[in-house]
Amino acid sequence: MFSNPVKRVAAIHDMSGFGRVSLTVIIPILSSMGIQVCPLPTAILSTHSQYEGFEFVDLTPNMQPIIDHWKRLKLHFDAIYSGFLGSAAQIDIVAKFIDDFRDEKVMVVVDPVLGDNGKRYTPISEDMVTEMQMLVKKADIITPNLTEVFLLLNEPYTPKVNHEQIRSYLLRLAEMGPKIVMITSIPATDDQHTSVIAYNREDGRFWKVSCSYLPAAFPGTGDTFASVIVGSILQGDSLPIALDRAVNFASLGVRATFGYPGKPLEGILLERILPSLSQAVQPTSYQLLNWSSN
Repeated sequence: MFSNPVKRVAAIHDMSGFGRVSLTVIIPILSSMGIQVCPLPTAILSTHSQYEGFEFVDLTPNMQPIIDHWKRLKLHFDAIYSGFLGSAAQIDIVAKFIDDFRDEKVMVVVDPVLGDNGKRYTPISEDMVTEMQMLVKKADIITPNLTEVFLLLNEPYTPKVNHEQIRSYLLRLAEMGPKIVMITSIPATDDQHTSVIAYNREDGRFWKVSCSYLPAAFPGTGDTFASVIVGSILQGDSLPIALDRAVNFASLGVRATFGYPGKPLEGILLERILPSLSQAVQPTSYQLLNWSSN
């Protein structure tokens, strides 16, 4: 079978002209990891949506013609990676894209971007949540934050969760179809740390990586985390190593940016930390949790 000389990812995300989010984060991260990124833009924005008065160009009508051209070229991807989708129609297009381009060697990663801090993002309707529940069934890996976990499971949001609840949510999400479920931004009981906890349905193991909490919020950290996960696994890293690399890289970005005054909406200073992705892997903090999947 044809093999790409370097790994190739179809990245189905929006593009913001200003603010380090979505494709402006995904492309440099994956390129730095030696992976070719083929963007399929869902929308063009002047800035990301947390800026007031942003301009928005919906590319839904353009997505299928781009896909059809890729089909005529008989392109093959090593991974399909989707993020923010602006409408139910776009979710349907991505679902069909996965069906058309997937084979047994293609990894499908869905970042189910639906909301944060207990609320849906403004453009996300209840119908889109339902459509996203269908899309995650096609994924090998999903990376929801805690708010998105509750939306996917049709559960009321609560910001405080214990390990037994997290274990239950991971198992329920895995039952929807994904082989690997990663829940991000889980607050610790001491409020001094946050964690990512992942479950691998294929071997029944649970993994945890924690980092110190800083009182700051930077757009694009979820895109940063998921992009490093995609790159790490395509490079051959194990799940715990990929988690370790992704959490520590995102944490490094926050720390590199936190000391500068103001402008958190611009995102983390990605350009200052990209070289760290080419350094030797040095696992530091992952834990195997003694949880049974039964």
